[in-house]
Amino acid sequence: MAKAQKILDTGKVRIVVDHRESKNHVFRNLRDFDADLVRKQLKTGDYICSDRVCVERKTIPDFVQSIIDQRIFKQVNEISECFEKPLLIIEGNPDLLFLERNVHPNMIRGALASLAIDHKIPIIWTRNSLETANQIYWIAYREQIKEKRSLAIRCSRKFASVSDQQEFLIAGLPHVNTKLSRNLLKKFKTPKRVFSAKQEKLMNVDKIGKGKAKKIWELLNKEYD
Repeated sequence: MAKAQKILDTGKVRIVVDHRESKNHVFRNLRDFDADLVRKQLKTGDYICSDRVCVERKTIPDFVQSIIDQRIFKQVNEISECFEKPLLIIEGNPDLLFLERNVHPNMIRGALASLAIDHKIPIIWTRNSLETANQIYWIAYREQIKEKRSLAIRCSRKFASVSDQQEFLIAGLPHVNTKLSRNLLKKFKTPKRVFSAKQEKLMNVDKIGKGKAKKIWELLNKEYD
């Protein structure tokens, strides 16, 4: 991965931040570090630190609410499917954990036990956004500089079938989501034919259009520098 290698050569880490997180104090504190912050719309997690580490961040009120609506379990399952080393950061004063929303303490204890034992998600507690930013930066630093690991923005998810793998492969093209990747595969039948298709043929695929077809063709045909 060329970009990841460039990060290691310059000694500067890169952290991918979900665009919704870019409005909070953690992002503002991360800007004080010597790191490249890349804002993306992530399908899973809040901060990607390497090809294997993705962080889901929860403030204590959000964590408790996510237990109530069961959202936390869906989120950690998605991260676990995509990353080898998923991580949950819970931010805030732990003394306030059992004072939120009049939730029975045993419900919170049960959720914590399930996350740690059933889902095997490590949990790191931080007191505030500054401490969270420090923790995320040093995780990324350890992964990319100390461990010499690359930075993977795309989810390296587990696939149920070859068709899922093909859809994921084509969805890596510019401005192509899963729905468009299916349209392309239905039209050309194989990824190889998609990659070798002329721009005019790509334009004939439903929802692709001239602009997307041009970007796809240029990516596939421009000589690597």
